Amino acid sequence: MTYRRFRAVVEQMLDEIPPSFLTDLQGVHALEDEKPEEGFDDVWRMGEYLDPGPDNFLGGDDGLGRHVALYWGSFRRIAENDPDFDWEEEIWETLTHELQHHVESLAGDGRLIEQDLIDAENFFAAESEHEGEDEPEKAPDEDAPERGSGGPGWLSRLFGGGRS
Repeated sequence: MTYRRFRAVVEQMLDEIPPSFLTDLQGVHALEDEKPEEGFDDVWRMGEYLDPGPDNFLGGDDGLGRHVALYWGSFRRIAENDPDFDWEEEIWETLTHELQHHVESLAGDGRLIEQDLIDAENFFAAESEHEGEDEPEKAPDEDAPERGSGGPGWLSRLFGGGRS
């Protein structure tokens, strides 16, 4: 998928999200960048929720605002090694995951952040266990969350889970 098409798909998907889930969100950005996950080789951050904190953060009166960033370059890096990569499904899962962070942030709820930290810790432990092993990788568990995704969240399930 080209970067231009990626941006168009993100915009189309945003049109499917009820405006109430976008309250106080300054923007959803489809960025061309790839974002490596710090501390890992060949693991890419597909998206993130950016909330710099209270309005007076860094002395600014209006704050920097709340944003969602999706990284086309990371999607591309993952897709190049996965012939079954479903761009639209992955964009939807990432977008709704990051929007869930936004909605929970507005509500003062940190459960998804806690789950992401647990998932990252489990991923790191699994990667550390397999470091230096010569045996082939096991087939992925279909019920396990994908790397860094934390699996579909309540917002994605609210809109019917995946896309077809």
